[in-house]
Amino acid sequence: MTVNDIVQRGLYFEEFVTDARYLHRPGRTATEADNVLFTTLTMNTQALHLDAAFADAQRPFGARLINSMWTLSTMVGASVAQLTQGTLVAQLGLGEIAFPHPLFAGDTLYTESVIVEKRLSTSRPGQGIVTIAHTGRNQDDTVVATATRTVLVHCLPEEGR
Repeated sequence: MTVNDIVQRGLYFEEFVTDARYLHRPGRTATEADNVLFTTLTMNTQALHLDAAFADAQRPFGARLINSMWTLSTMVGASVAQLTQGTLVAQLGLGEIAFPHPLFAGDTLYTESVIVEKRLSTSRPGQGIVTIAHTGRNQDDTVVATATRTVLVHCLPEEGR
């Protein structure tokens, strides 16, 4: 590598700023193929995701819903390049997950993340714990998913301090 080479990476512990909001772009348009593949790969037999005739007859939505776990996974995945790529040690947990509005095939998921809290690890020198609040919105700016994620990340290497 040369001096002018830039490697995309996530943030080290010291680079996370509490209350900073990251807008992860581009968005991701959900397709029927995404929904069927994800749903069947995860052995979810919910007819609301797989059976168009059944889902179309159900109220209040009258259509197949995108699997909420796809929405959660895609929302978290959208944040990786900006926040944790190459700096993550471990995902410690997910909490406060909610799906206040469904996502449908053809909707585009846009994700933003806010850094809620951070602290140095007391048991793992050179690492810190960061809590991130993720919000997913559709193309109409309607919130379709929220989740809080706690991650363990590396601190800056000695030569970067």
